[in-house]
Amino acid sequence: MEEMLNKNLFERTKSASGSLLRCGDKAISRALMNIADRLMEDEERILSANREDLSRMDPTDPKYDRLALNHSRLQGIADGIRAVAALPSPVGRVLSDTVRPNGLKIRRVSFPFGVVGIIYEARPNVTFDVAALCLKSGNACILRGGKEADSTNRVEVDIIKAGLSSSGIDPDTVNLLPSDRSSSGELLHARGYVDLIIPRGSSSLIAFARENATVPLIETGAGVCHTYFDSTGDREMGERIVRNAKTRRVSVCNALDCLIIHSSRLSDLPYICGEMASSNVSICADERSYAALEGKYPYLEKATEESFGTEFLGYRMSIKTVDSFDEAIAHIGKFGSGHSESIVTSDAENAAKFQRDVDAACVYVNAPTSFSDGGEFGLGAEIGISTQKMHARGPMGLEALTTYKWLIEGQGQTRP
Repeated sequence: MEEMLNKNLFERTKSASGSLLRCGDKAISRALMNIADRLMEDEERILSANREDLSRMDPTDPKYDRLALNHSRLQGIADGIRAVAALPSPVGRVLSDTVRPNGLKIRRVSFPFGVVGIIYEARPNVTFDVAALCLKSGNACILRGGKEADSTNRVEVDIIKAGLSSSGIDPDTVNLLPSDRSSSGELLHARGYVDLIIPRGSSSLIAFARENATVPLIETGAGVCHTYFDSTGDREMGERIVRNAKTRRVSVCNALDCLIIHSSRLSDLPYICGEMASSNVSICADERSYAALEGKYPYLEKATEESFGTEFLGYRMSIKTVDSFDEAIAHIGKFGSGHSESIVTSDAENAAKFQRDVDAACVYVNAPTSFSDGGEFGLGAEIGISTQKMHARGPMGLEALTTYKWLIEGQGQTRP
């Protein structure tokens, strides 16, 4: 590998991670409260930088909504930081405690990873969210944001560093890399400096990180989410669930991408989809669902092969018609990303089978996939939604940012 241009930053962050562990939870929580206060005090500075970033992006780009900040969103971010500060520390929890027949006391105790690297795209809220979660869990962090949000991210990290410094914590506990692609490569190869990488963003970003990382990595974010309207589904409930999953916020990973409908319920399709027309949602419908919606829904087109397995991140979705429960499960198995899947049904047996057979981090019965969020799960802010099965799965809160040590105490025993 070529000489690391950011080696000094990696070294400083690694050093800071050791001092953070010695600070204690009270000092870290005070620093987080300080950061939240400074965030709101510097609101106009953040919004000015954000307007600069937005001026370089097409407002029709699905990432535009993710990038945009306003007073309400900043207030929500600040409240989230304060909520994280108030959570119990996940560090030092005794996970198991045993005494062996030879008298050895063996405890398994949670500890921080050390340095966590985060690669993310046009979501400046992530800067504050992940910094807060990393700090509260005793981890230093190295951030690599997208070029679309670079001005906003740099102001935000300045505010975080000021909050840390004024609280007596090494400001190098949180660092931001340049937003160029080479910095991502360095972070993914920073063995000895970084203990864990968490990429957040599009499927292409996740794939790039997975294929290039030599540091342990947790895949998050890419969400191709389905809702299956079963033969026994309640149509009023189905309409609410589908509309909320699709239109609540289209640019997030838990938004609905594909509605699967049982063929016996095609006559209900105009009702289920009707209200989404007011949000200008385009529907890519397969042959049978197209026939059911033709002349009854204004933004209708015929589905192609690419309509399925696509994370739209915009006002667009597909519809797949199936003739059986098993066909619905097979479609999800083929095109899902392991993120969030939902069923609308009145059949308790089908609900239980769906929970058992669907291979996803979050599986819903009669509720929308829009609930896949750390805050909604009671975790505070989240660092990402893991779509893999090792270490963490689904919304990742503080606990997922810790590993553990075995602590063994003896009185001079030796092994025979």
